[in-house]
Amino acid sequence: MKVILLDELRGKGGEGDLVEVTQGYAENYLFPNKIAQPATPGNIKQLEQRRSNIEKREEKRIADADATCAKLNDKSVFVEARVGENNQLFGSVTTSQIADAIRDQLGVEIDRKRITRTAAIKTAGRHDIEVNLYREINAKVSVLVGADAGQDEAPAEEVEAGEAQDAPVEDEATDAAEATE
Repeated sequence: MKVILLDELRGKGGEGDLVEVTQGYAENYLFPNKIAQPATPGNIKQLEQRRSNIEKREEKRIADADATCAKLNDKSVFVEARVGENNQLFGSVTTSQIADAIRDQLGVEIDRKRITRTAAIKTAGRHDIEVNLYREINAKVSVLVGADAGQDEAPAEEVEAGEAQDAPVEDEATDAAEATE
């Protein structure tokens, strides 16, 4: 069934595109969600009349996506997570956490659904992800996953303090043993 897209449909096309989809997909998803309309002769004629407006919006979307890509490309964000043995995380890093980190650290608002990754992030370290901004425009972002630096230092300081407190106790015990001789 041929339909006219009213909005971007990932993998199919953008606003104003005439695409072929299955009838069930069109009737059960695209039409009720107002993502597409049937490609009737009347709708195609209306599409031709709106074509210049659609092209202007398309140019603006591409310009916005290029600007966002320039802000994001080859940047790094830090996502805090609890790390166990062998750099394994307790759980995994979600696309929502990555989108929040990008918003907070880089000041760019993106939809979590636009973040593509090959597998779940379950280990600490650096992971490269792709953000699909618009059609073929993608930005590469590095996600650094690990425990917060303040959390790592605090337990180490406690251990050092504990060792320092234990050392005088051993020295006192040795001194007491020498005094009894």
